[in-house]
Amino acid sequence: MPNEPTFQTLHIASVSFNSLLLGEVVVPDWICSIATMTLLSSMVQQEHWVAVRSIDKPGKHDFKILRKLVLPDGSILRARYAGRPTRDCLFVDPVMDGKSLLKIWNLNKLTGVVGVFNCQGAGTWPMKQAPERNENSTVSISGRVSPLDVEFLEEIAGETWDGECAVYAFNTGSLSRVPKNKTIQVSLDVLQCEIYTVSPIKVFKENVDFAPLGLIKMYNSGGAIEDCTFEDSIRIKARGSGLFGAFSSKNQRCCKVDKKDEDFTYSSENGLLTVNLQSESSFKEIEFVY
Repeated sequence: MPNEPTFQTLHIASVSFNSLLLGEVVVPDWICSIATMTLLSSMVQQEHWVAVRSIDKPGKHDFKILRKLVLPDGSILRARYAGRPTRDCLFVDPVMDGKSLLKIWNLNKLTGVVGVFNCQGAGTWPMKQAPERNENSTVSISGRVSPLDVEFLEEIAGETWDGECAVYAFNTGSLSRVPKNKTIQVSLDVLQCEIYTVSPIKVFKENVDFAPLGLIKMYNSGGAIEDCTFEDSIRIKARGSGLFGAFSSKNQRCCKVDKKDEDFTYSSENGLLTVNLQSESSFKEIEFVY
């Protein structure tokens, strides 16, 4: 299957819709060959946040993909549920109608996540005739992504949440501030995909808007966030190592990782705050001081 793109789109759509039922009664387990798995397949596996077992022979692993799926200690950033289609995808054909993107949502402890996939123009359902099209043409599909695509987002946002979210796109690296009832546009060619981390924005000391994003080089970046508390400073308990990102409306005075000063970068254009987590410990305490 991984070597045949026409099967991948069918598989992705089938698994996501099957999860509406099976995700309530079983914990899915995908066995895969990472060496032959495309970016589309690897991202949808992380979107479902199931256990991923690689059956590649020694020397055949694709470590570029593995590093985005698996932490150095061998664990993965698993979300709460099996990935399910968003509400606006329930009664469309994301494989053959020529106009619909497939969106799959999931939830972490403090963030939501939406994976968007263009499954059009590659495969066809059995016993269903595909529409005629030029073989050399590409099917570029546009759609909209909203924080409301993530079910139960209010439960992790808290009672004081005003509906604002920080939305980070994994592939493009763009960071947007989006109210929960607004949308952002996404356009994807055939077999392309994007994963959006959706983090509710909270107010710190009445003048700083802040939202943790997690390990932004991992597919499910928000799965790295275990806890986030606002006291005299902002303290985050995180898993793993790598580039940790957050949205902040203002630059901070200093950053500490495990009580040691750490260099950080801040972009005033989009509010992206990043710090590199380098220690080998599984859990780290990050402190942002304003």
